[in-house]
Amino acid sequence: MVLDNLGGSLRNALRKIASANKIDKALVDEAVREIQRALLQADVNVKLVMELSNKIKERALNEKPPAGMNPREHVINIVYQELINLVGKGADIPLQKQNIMLVGLQGSGKTTTAAKLATYFQRKGLRAAVVCADTFRAGAYDQVKALCERQGIFFYGEKGNPDAPEVARHGLEATKRYDVRIVDTAGRHALESDLIQEMKDIHAVVQADQKLLVMDAALGQQASEQARAFNEAVQITGVIITKLDGTAKGGGALSAVAETRTSVAFIGVGETPADLERFEADRFISRLLGMGDIKTLIERAQEVQAEEEVDVESLMRGKFTLKDMYKQMEAMNKLGPLKQIMQMLPLGGMGVELSDKEFAATKDRLDKYRVIMDSMTEVELEDPKIITVSRIKRISRGSGTSPEMVRELLKSHSAMQKAIKGMRGGAGKMNMKRLMKRFGPGTKA
Repeated sequence: MVLDNLGGSLRNALRKIASANKIDKALVDEAVREIQRALLQADVNVKLVMELSNKIKERALNEKPPAGMNPREHVINIVYQELINLVGKGADIPLQKQNIMLVGLQGSGKTTTAAKLATYFQRKGLRAAVVCADTFRAGAYDQVKALCERQGIFFYGEKGNPDAPEVARHGLEATKRYDVRIVDTAGRHALESDLIQEMKDIHAVVQADQKLLVMDAALGQQASEQARAFNEAVQITGVIITKLDGTAKGGGALSAVAETRTSVAFIGVGETPADLERFEADRFISRLLGMGDIKTLIERAQEVQAEEEVDVESLMRGKFTLKDMYKQMEAMNKLGPLKQIMQMLPLGGMGVELSDKEFAATKDRLDKYRVIMDSMTEVELEDPKIITVSRIKRISRGSGTSPEMVRELLKSHSAMQKAIKGMRGGAGKMNMKRLMKRFGPGTKA
């Protein structure tokens, strides 16, 4: 997940609060110290950490809980609110016709982000195009072109033309009929003056509605300097933080956004086109604290359903066949990596926090299930009750798995069928009593 270590440390601090007999100064001080350690290890700016700590202490010791909320719930809610305030509300990038200019240092992930961003807008029903104005890095043209073609995104570039502002001008002419035009610019290994000047020249041509700084999360607090320089050059309107899933120092990049006097617009949490998410502070902090992110999961499912015509309603039917199960597994596959999807569920994935090894084993089992189902007949997929011992032997031979694995699949299907029949209600926002159960098993709310 995003900042795994930070999330784990923050959850430990909240468990202490949730399991406490009473809320007093000693407990608050201890919990705040643990929160401070977690944030500093994630490279969050020291000044911001101290400001957050003081706010939590002051509110936890002086504010009275609102009606219907006990002191433990109230303090957990304070921590949640102040963490949201720390990372900011998120930049508002509207779903409308606009020109977007991406800037950032070389290696920050701008090129990949350009294709991801175009895919994001395309999934939202807008026609998107990418203009490659990176004329500095060898291979930039080919990389952007390949990424866009793979996603069905219109691409414009001029291989061999070193004049970036001219390429940008021609690109805007060629993409007039598109709603969202994303201009990818060149980066360097440092903030050279020629990079800054080229950005200014391109900006004069593009007149971008949004100027998004693409920042590598691994930079930590060093991100502050580049954020300041890019902001002075083109007045940044939002920040995209990439590779937030692969570093323990992402807190530095998050807190460095203050240098641009703007907010995080998107976060990159993986390699696939779907792994670029709109940044919303409440969703981000909810996932960090193990509260899940059902809203994002539902949005992804709706996008997959629209693209692939997945029959989501089959989940709620009385009859749930192996064929239905196969379709749902395929749909889940399209939502993104299993671990990322599980962590969007409240309670860390139905109350269980799995290690990387356990996630890998789960993914391997699901892959084997698909192979097994590929070895079944249409009749067997429609009515698994007809699968006898002899059929199990035939299916196991055809799939290269053991009879035990086939039986395990049938048991899983049966359990899923029962669970689906019993599903009721929607995926609402987690309330504080459910959160208390998450942090303090056996705690009386």
